[in-house]
Amino acid sequence: MKIYQVDAFTTSVFEGNPAAVVPLDHWFDDSILQSIAAENNLAETAFIVPSDESWELRWFTPTAEVALCGHATLAAAHVLVKHQGCLTNPLVFETRQSGKLSVERLEDGSLSMSFPAIPIVECDYKNDVSKALGATPESVLFGRYSPDQIDYVAIFKSEESVYALNPDFTKFSNLDSRGVIATAPGTSYDFVSRYFAPNFGIDEDPVTGSAHCLLTPYWSQILDKQKMRARQISRRGGDLACSMDKSDRVLLAGHTVDYLVGEIYF
Repeated sequence: MKIYQVDAFTTSVFEGNPAAVVPLDHWFDDSILQSIAAENNLAETAFIVPSDESWELRWFTPTAEVALCGHATLAAAHVLVKHQGCLTNPLVFETRQSGKLSVERLEDGSLSMSFPAIPIVECDYKNDVSKALGATPESVLFGRYSPDQIDYVAIFKSEESVYALNPDFTKFSNLDSRGVIATAPGTSYDFVSRYFAPNFGIDEDPVTGSAHCLLTPYWSQILDKQKMRARQISRRGGDLACSMDKSDRVLLAGHTVDYLVGEIYF
């Protein structure tokens, strides 16, 4: 099987978030998909299977299947356009837990994803989230991707506070979530974030598209802006153009660049 590794939300290799993409002509047993993702040992491996005029899409971390993933969706669209000669625009992906997703090619060469806008509400997990992050946020909220997958969102006053976080990953086992998003207003960007998901095998994700399904509607309301520039300030870092599309969708756009093309044998 062919395998592609793509750096998403960046124009430079070794930056952004690397994702593996494995095109299939039919679905294999879930244990094989999970083994491939574990072997890749990347934050996400995306598997795509053609279906009429769309593609079925699933995402796996090294330890589990997830309900929604942005950077691996961006990478999957990149592979279809650049390596498989797909001329369809927009591309349509059918997912098991997040419904229909579409990706459109833009004139500047970036790809824009239409994802569900996920509302976030305050919760009473501030103490546990603070212990996990090693710092106390102004407030803690949460958003639900699926019946069994949520993220906590920790709101901080400044970009410097988010950058300085040094989480205790052993404390995340006390949280019933996929991960924790730490976010704050930005200096050069509208807002910044970091994302930690050790419960799903990812201590810190470099750039997390799905997290911006929660962050975009939140910061749009706080900043009173429909279009925003966001930066995930991980070690690799990545840029996203975020905007609200009506009340129930967000548009997340970014660039992609190839790292490798290879073959899988098993």
